[in-house]
Amino acid sequence: MTDDAVPDLRASDADRERVAEILRDALAEGRLDMAEFEERLDATYQARTYGELAPITRDLPAAGAPAAPPVSLTKEPAVSGSWQDRVVGGDGSSQWAVAIMSGFQRKGRWTVPRRMDCVAFWGGGELDLREAVFADREVVINCVAVMGGVNIVVPPGVEVVVRGIGIMGGFDHHEAGHAGEPGAPRVIVTGFAFWGGVGIERKLPRAERLRLKEERRREKLDRRASLRELQSGFHEDVREAHRRMREDHRDLLHERRDLQRERREERRERRDRRRRGEH
Repeated sequence: MTDDAVPDLRASDADRERVAEILRDALAEGRLDMAEFEERLDATYQARTYGELAPITRDLPAAGAPAAPPVSLTKEPAVSGSWQDRVVGGDGSSQWAVAIMSGFQRKGRWTVPRRMDCVAFWGGGELDLREAVFADREVVINCVAVMGGVNIVVPPGVEVVVRGIGIMGGFDHHEAGHAGEPGAPRVIVTGFAFWGGVGIERKLPRAERLRLKEERRREKLDRRASLRELQSGFHEDVREAHRRMREDHRDLLHERRDLQRERREERRERRDRRRRGEH
């Protein structure tokens, strides 16, 4: 799939954020002035399709390269379940994120660099690592939160080390100290929070949550089917017992009728013998 082949495909928030990162790099490198940057950034966040996003960075190289084609909007393959496949090397998708009376977000398929600096001043940001790949086995995320906050979401199995300092603020140590899985990356969170906070939480990836939800749904259906089968078997046993009871009752009535008939015949024979003078 190429960019020209899918101009009408709807763009995601992650696609728009990738384009915005290239615009920020171009501004820092002097390729765009502030007016051009603001104009293109507005167009980026208003874009709804790939066809609207592609022209915005067509004349800009990729970050750190002297020349490159426009930002690729090709969908990457899904992340496999192996940690080895998620340590890919390279420089990362972006090495810094800033929220000044605003916000930033990194989520979905992106590359966590060896070191990433985040600043939140009267704003907030989120770094979601659940679907991300990593530039190295150990990455450092330096967070500065001044009257703002940064939230970091890590997947199960990743080791988290917290080395931040809170001044009338706080760093979340709840997820620190958990041993990581073999081969899993190590995430070190540093920095400081002043009248702000840095939160760390561990969540399952969306695909894993859906898989577990589907498993629970199937288990529930299996239990219902087993219960229905058990109830059906119980009802069948009750019906069989009731049928046998009716048959036994009918047989008992027949035996009683036969016995009464035999007694009547015996009485009749005795009367007949008395009438004939027989003893």
